[in-house]
Amino acid sequence: MSGHKLLKLWSSGRSRWRLHEGISRCGKACYSSCIPKVCIVGSGPAGFYTAQHIIKARQDVDVDIYERLPVPFGLVRFGVAPDHPEVKNVINTFTQTAKHSRCSFYGNVNVGKDVSVDELQQAYHAVVLSYGAEGNRSMGVPGEDLAGVYSAKDFVGWYNGLPNCREKTDITQPALEALAESQVCRVLIVGRRGPMQIACTIKELREMVNLPGTRPEMVATDFEGVAEALKDVPRPRKRLTELMLKTALEKPGEKEQERRNKASRVWGFRFFRSPIEVLADPSQNKIAGIRLAVNKLEGSGEGAQAVLTGEEEDVPCGLVVSSIGYKSLSIDPSVPFDSHKAIVPNIMGRVQQAAGLYCSGWLKTGPTGVIATTMNNSFDTARSLMEDMDSGMLDLSAAKPGSQSISVLLEKRGVKPVTFSDWEKIDNVEMTRGEASGKPREKLLNVEEMLQVART
Repeated sequence: MSGHKLLKLWSSGRSRWRLHEGISRCGKACYSSCIPKVCIVGSGPAGFYTAQHIIKARQDVDVDIYERLPVPFGLVRFGVAPDHPEVKNVINTFTQTAKHSRCSFYGNVNVGKDVSVDELQQAYHAVVLSYGAEGNRSMGVPGEDLAGVYSAKDFVGWYNGLPNCREKTDITQPALEALAESQVCRVLIVGRRGPMQIACTIKELREMVNLPGTRPEMVATDFEGVAEALKDVPRPRKRLTELMLKTALEKPGEKEQERRNKASRVWGFRFFRSPIEVLADPSQNKIAGIRLAVNKLEGSGEGAQAVLTGEEEDVPCGLVVSSIGYKSLSIDPSVPFDSHKAIVPNIMGRVQQAAGLYCSGWLKTGPTGVIATTMNNSFDTARSLMEDMDSGMLDLSAAKPGSQSISVLLEKRGVKPVTFSDWEKIDNVEMTRGEASGKPREKLLNVEEMLQVART
């Protein structure tokens, strides 16, 4: 093969054959040292979309994905509601990326603990941090540590089988049974601003309106002036608000009224309210209610600000779920981190004052948007990285060992990574268990059990 060299590269337990030009763009013989090596930390949507774009954009880049858990896919696996299985179809695309000859998955590796970011930077030409937002935002009010107060993140993790959110039992079926047998009869969704600032989608609201066995309960005064403001809002917001107005204020038809009369459970929005204290029962051990401040708005639209009026009201309840957002955490002292915004400071995904370091997903922007939003933001980071490779801002001339040296470090530290083929063993067991009970899958909830299956 005149003018070419055939290289056999080993990574993640499988061989890769690659044909390269005899002379690289940097004028040196193009052995493995000239192959750009990129490491991605986190295997959720941000990580996989970043990897996907990099692999498609250049034919000479190796990408390794490191994940703290033995299983991939992040919030697609642990954050999507079970009754929205269609959202999880992106897993098929992520699987194709993971099985690409230039991509390797290393699960069960806790970056910042098992291996440092600095060690990854020494082993790779570029490191992309995409580990998401695993922390909970605090309400910052007295009593939020009482029994009966939970974060929405942990609640979602519980019913989705996130290992550190599991019940005392090791399977998700008891969680489903607990929800089915729940004695909760009234759910209020509290927001500090008004109907024009609500963050849900029309699909989510429609699902609530049509939820079997329930009826809506709204406060008419919360919607004063809303109808008049509709003419100036974008169509998606207009449709959402119109459905809220119809649900809250219009008299239902005969069939709908009959359905509501038979309902045993109630749900509703309470706008212009902020929590100021979780109230304890006489034992002072668990909650008895929540004290809310009554707000008014200054400004309009998305920029409206909630301002306290001085009024308060107490709402009796036995369960409080705070849904005020996720937040990213610092993974390594060497990585710049804005603790106020809970993000890694960056410009178009380039981490400031840290050459060769990038970020994507919620770590880059904060916890906002849906999977499609994360896709676009991850593609932007990948483009920044590609631009830096092409412009020479990212030095590709030096040899980088990639996973070869990291694997040696992990072995010395007693860490055994889970490969994607190992994950497929877990996947097969979960689907087999699910099939036995008429479900798509029955998740393994215990990391030890996951590792045992992966290493069988």
